[in-house]
Amino acid sequence: MGDFNTLDDFDVNDKRVMVRADLNVPMRDGEITDFTRIDRLVPTLAELSQRGAKVIILSHFGRPKGQNVPEMSLESVAQPLADKLGIAVDFAENCIGDSASDAVNAMAGGDVVLLENLRFHAGEEQNDKAFAEALAANADIYVNDAFSCAHRAHASTEALARLIPSGAGRGMEAELKALTSALETPERPVAAVVGGAKVSTKLDLLGNLIKKVDVLVIGGGMANTFLHARGIDVGNSLCEADLADTARKIDEAAKAAGCEIVLPDDVVVAKEFKANAENQTVAADKVPSDTMILDVGPAAAQALADRLSSCKTLVWNGPLGAFEIPPFNAGTNSVANAAAELTSAGKLVSVAGGGDTVAALAQAGAGDKFTYLSAAGGAFLEWLEGKDLPGVAALKDAAA
Repeated sequence: MGDFNTLDDFDVNDKRVMVRADLNVPMRDGEITDFTRIDRLVPTLAELSQRGAKVIILSHFGRPKGQNVPEMSLESVAQPLADKLGIAVDFAENCIGDSASDAVNAMAGGDVVLLENLRFHAGEEQNDKAFAEALAANADIYVNDAFSCAHRAHASTEALARLIPSGAGRGMEAELKALTSALETPERPVAAVVGGAKVSTKLDLLGNLIKKVDVLVIGGGMANTFLHARGIDVGNSLCEADLADTARKIDEAAKAAGCEIVLPDDVVVAKEFKANAENQTVAADKVPSDTMILDVGPAAAQALADRLSSCKTLVWNGPLGAFEIPPFNAGTNSVANAAAELTSAGKLVSVAGGGDTVAALAQAGAGDKFTYLSAAGGAFLEWLEGKDLPGVAALKDAAA
């Protein structure tokens, strides 16, 4: 047993096992548009069912704010989940009370039931102990397989884990192992690629990473703010000029921590932000005043690829350029593919996460070659920021 219990630590046969899932899947016209969260949940549910557990699934869906909102019912997810699982999934019209207990009492070993949206009850988001106790009344064992919700101290992620024997599902276990190997006990040198539009949204992240990594690559609009802070004219580029002092402080703190901050030597600029806009590659300190930086240049991308070949671990959050529109996805694509090749060759452990990051790596055709791709947005970011996640802390306490 490590820092937390896993499915290996429990005899689940004929036990009521309550699994906190994240079935907050994107839907359009009643159809699920992205099955990633369901696909990642299936291994835990299938294993529990095969081992004879009575599998009871909890999840939130949307933001009903403690009200019963019919269009935010989880009932629409039950059949698609059953199709993926290859096992019938029953549905209970409430997550507590008679309809929940009746559904659970009717279960045999191996059965699966999905309970209605947790957030139809205000007690869920309030981390209310009485609500958690009402959930726990239908369970012998609690399994959290929703890392993407672990940064929220809600009744089903935090209070419930402290009421009955608790552990991590296979998805949560994989996520925690990947993140621990990337930041807590990594093989060095460690590189981090951090991109995105604004430094202001990633101050905590940068502050934590400079203490953990050997090389910090800054891309996207954030790089412009750092270039500006170093006295370089970035023309019409997106830039948070008021954060120049902050950027300089991060530069100084990185030097003191022995972390090298890498900014692009060359950049791709254009006069307008649109697909296939007329563009040119210039040195980062020669940006024409009427243009904006929209990507790292080919020399910068090649230098990053070369740099990664001497690293053992990579953490990636955020694209290097305006990856949504060609040709300004070229820098992100080439560095992502270099990282993917090094990972495939067994030379690099690569962990990436965040919505834009997953989309950018998928577009590059590189995401599925990374060691681990986190589907969690906020929880992944808070982990990178060095924050304690309530859902994880509860599991660790349960194992202590």
